[in-house]
Formats: sequence, C-alpha cells, structure tokens
Amino acid sequence: MKQYLLSIYQPDGPTPPPEVLDKVMAKLDTLNADLKAAGAWVFAGGLHPPSTATVLRAADGETLVTDGPFTEGREHLGGFTIITAPDLDAALEWGGRLADAVAPLPVEVRPFAG
Repeated sequence: MKQYLLSIYQPDGPTPPPEVLDKVMAKLDTLNADLKAAGAWVFAGGLHPPSTATVLRAADGETLVTDGPFTEGREHLGGFTIITAPDLDAALEWGGRLADAVAPLPVEVRPFAG
C-alpha cells in the first residue's frame, strides 16, 4: 500500500463563522471515522495561519531564521490527511470525499516518493 498526502488549501482571511465551520468539522469527523474503519487513515491535522510560520534557511554553515510563510500567496496549506491506499484511483476517491467535506476549498492528492 502506498501513502498519499491529501492537502487542503484555503484562502487567507478569517476563520469561517461557526454555522459554516461546524458543518465542515462534522463532515471531517465522519470522513476520518470512515478512513479509520477502512484501515486507510494514517494521520491528519489542521495548521495555524501562515503568519505563525518560521522559515529556516541553511547557508554557509549558518541557519537564517525568519518569521512568516515561505511564500506569499492568497492561498495556503490549511490542513492535511495522510492515508494509505492500494493505488491512485483509491486515493482519489478518498480525496474526492475530503473535497466534498471542505467544499469549496481545493484538495491536492500526491503520492509519497519511494
């Protein structure tokens, strides 16, 4: 079984209001339960805003530390799920369910190397 990263991208801005966020979280809870029951769930997590990031760059034997996201953009990685699946088609089915749960946010499905 291969592992796949299901990445959720979200726009910069405030957290959605409870009436929107609560529905999304309920769908995510159901999806995570289904992933666990199928033996496909490995790990999932949401991330704090990009403004909380710290970027490290190694150069000339030193490490430069800077605040903020690595790149500036209108969208950022907001959360992710790591799954196991027998093939890309199966991973895309789970990714489609995740996209439905977080709609209209996009979900990227990528296999791990190796």
